[in-house]
Amino acid sequence: MRADRHADLRACSPRTARQEPHEDHLARPRGAVMASKIKKGDRVVVLTGKDKGREGSVLKVFPKEQRVLVEGLNMVQRHTRPSQLDPQGGIKNKEAPLHLSNVAIVDSKGKPTRVGFRVEGDKKVRFAKTTGEVING
Repeated sequence: MRADRHADLRACSPRTARQEPHEDHLARPRGAVMASKIKKGDRVVVLTGKDKGREGSVLKVFPKEQRVLVEGLNMVQRHTRPSQLDPQGGIKNKEAPLHLSNVAIVDSKGKPTRVGFRVEGDKKVRFAKTTGEVING
C-alpha cells in the first residue's frame, strides 16, 4: 500500500527539496531570457501595428518582458490626477512598450535588418545580416 504513494510526499514531514529555477528562466513555456539583440540608443523601425514603417530611437529595453520603449512611437493617452508635481493633471501622451518581434534595427542604408552575433578578436559584436557591417554599441 505504501509503495503506491507519491515519492515526493512523506507522511508527517515536509516535501522533498526541489531544484530552484535558474535566475535566467521565467516560469512559463519557452521561458529562457535571451540576450537582447536590440540595445538602448539603437535606431529601429516598426514592422507591424499602428506605427508600421515609422522609425525611432530606443529609450529603454525590458529584457524580461521582451519589449522596448521607442521614442515618439506607440503613443498612448494616460489620464492623470492633479498632484504636487503636476498641479494641472489631465490627459497626457506617453510612449508604450513594443514587443521585440515588432521592431527591427535600421542598417546604414536605412533598411530594416536582422541582427547576428560574431566574435571579432576577443569581443562578441552585433552585425547587420543584410550588409554584414558591425553595429556599434
